[in-house]
Amino acid sequence: MDNLNEALEKLKLASTDSATDSVESCLDCLLKALANNNTEASMKIQEMGVLPLLPTLLNPQSSCTPKVANIIAEVAKNEFMRSPCVEAGLIPPLIQLLNSPDQEVLLQTGRALGNICYDSHEGRSAVDLAGGAQIVAEHIKSLYQNTEPENEKLLTVFCGMLMNYSNDNDSLQAQLISMGVIPTLVKLLGIHSHNTALTEMCLIAFGNLAELESSKEQFASTNIAEELVRLFQKQTEHEKKEMVFEVLAPLAENDVIKLQLVEAGLVECLLEVVAQTVDGDREEDIAQLKTASDLMVLLLLGDESMQKLFEGGKGSVFQRVLSWIPSHNHQLQLAGALAIANFARNDGNCIHMVDTGIVQKLLELLDRHVEEGNVTVQHAALSALRNLAIPVVNKSKMLSAGVADVVLKFLQSEMPPVQFKLLGTLRMLIDTQAEAADQLGTNGKLVERLVEWCEAKDHAGVMGESNRLLSALIRHSKSKEVVRTVIQGGGVKHLVTMATSEHMIMQNEALVALGLIAALDLVAAEKDFVGASLVSVLHKLLSDERSAPEIKYNSMILICAVMGSEPLHKEVQTLAFIDVVSKLRAHENKTVSHQASLTEQRLTAQS
Repeated sequence: MDNLNEALEKLKLASTDSATDSVESCLDCLLKALANNNTEASMKIQEMGVLPLLPTLLNPQSSCTPKVANIIAEVAKNEFMRSPCVEAGLIPPLIQLLNSPDQEVLLQTGRALGNICYDSHEGRSAVDLAGGAQIVAEHIKSLYQNTEPENEKLLTVFCGMLMNYSNDNDSLQAQLISMGVIPTLVKLLGIHSHNTALTEMCLIAFGNLAELESSKEQFASTNIAEELVRLFQKQTEHEKKEMVFEVLAPLAENDVIKLQLVEAGLVECLLEVVAQTVDGDREEDIAQLKTASDLMVLLLLGDESMQKLFEGGKGSVFQRVLSWIPSHNHQLQLAGALAIANFARNDGNCIHMVDTGIVQKLLELLDRHVEEGNVTVQHAALSALRNLAIPVVNKSKMLSAGVADVVLKFLQSEMPPVQFKLLGTLRMLIDTQAEAADQLGTNGKLVERLVEWCEAKDHAGVMGESNRLLSALIRHSKSKEVVRTVIQGGGVKHLVTMATSEHMIMQNEALVALGLIAALDLVAAEKDFVGASLVSVLHKLLSDERSAPEIKYNSMILICAVMGSEPLHKEVQTLAFIDVVSKLRAHENKTVSHQASLTEQRLTAQS
């Protein structure tokens, strides 16, 4: 350490008279001390006030310059030294050195700037202010085709510098994107894929930039998909594959890139990873299986990529994914069910899948999870069934296959995501299916659970779906028995509340269901209608100018339907409905104005 003190003192003196030999030996001593104990030597350099002397030594003409830049690079490995480096005014002279023709100067300068920028707001701001990133980006553009080892080393340092400069900083990443670094880095990756260090640096840079939405368009205009797939195929180690995965995942969120990845053969790579890891119990096997199957599902979220892989239901990929559902591996079951839900995004695919027996596979999977209770698998399988139930021709086939019975086994689930999908699946199944709606609507346990979920204020989705299913059971069955079950279960007040929803479609469904209740069993519902202030709700809906025509129309139908009840009739008279209804006779919608005339006659006749 005494040598270091001596060297630092000498350096302070020598820097003023620029005697190159004595400066050089001092710098060698510093580098030796830094190699021996970087932190301690750095603290000493800071204490002795040497940093402010270094800008004068960063002379493009001096033979000492690479060593000075190397010292700065070593010192800046310590977090506590980065701000002092900026404060000592080192950034402007370092940026000047980026114009040097000397490769060693460029290498050490790139390291110094990269280390100062690492996790340092001050470092990045200073480099930004001096325009450093632009110069480095230009260097990469001019050097990327050169495959000499020394040049690859320099490219690795420059890529690392840009990465440290922009990491986790959206505005600096956007700046690099606007400089056009993405197409250059993609070409660089293609040319230098044999160089591990440079390839890894490129991947980390891509991972950073790919998080930014604005980068996706630039990536899509390059052949990044082919390059990444080619690189992925070459990797044998888990860590290296993971690095490629980390770039693929954010890129695959873009639909254009999804298709490019499918066309470049990524799916085949993923299926191979799944085959290799499905029976493995090492942590890395489990991690790779998850990443590969998740990415597979992500690729299916794009309409074009999904349809390409479906291939009319005959695609080998589609068939392989189907084989995941009966697997004993939960991750594969999950990915298989999610993939089916993604394939089931248009009627043609749904009809084909139901006709080829997929429903049975999903039901068997759900049956295995009634007891095992893996929530994510339950949720995914129910999502797939819900989507498959959308085309009208599938509903009766799925009901005959016993879908409703299996779905009802999850009625006791306490998991809101499962409750939500269960409700959606049942609602899709009974749409236009009177017999099924009748059967489910007279199931006291189901109705009781729906009424309970109608009060799930913490879970708006579950609450909304419960209300909609309650209404659907009445609307599609048009059955007095169903109406009675709903009244006895305490569901009427929830349907009245649903009529005040902010979603017009829900308001309408509620009003139609309430109209059927009034028409089929007004006597039994009378008490609940009064208790839920139905008449007052209808008055508000008719008075509100924002109410849609169908809301006004169904509200008037309901008013006429409740007139047969004495207490409700009295409420109608008290609220002076005649005034509101007579105004609606001039409504621009003919159906509304016609119904207003009929309602007015009814109100006048019974007043």
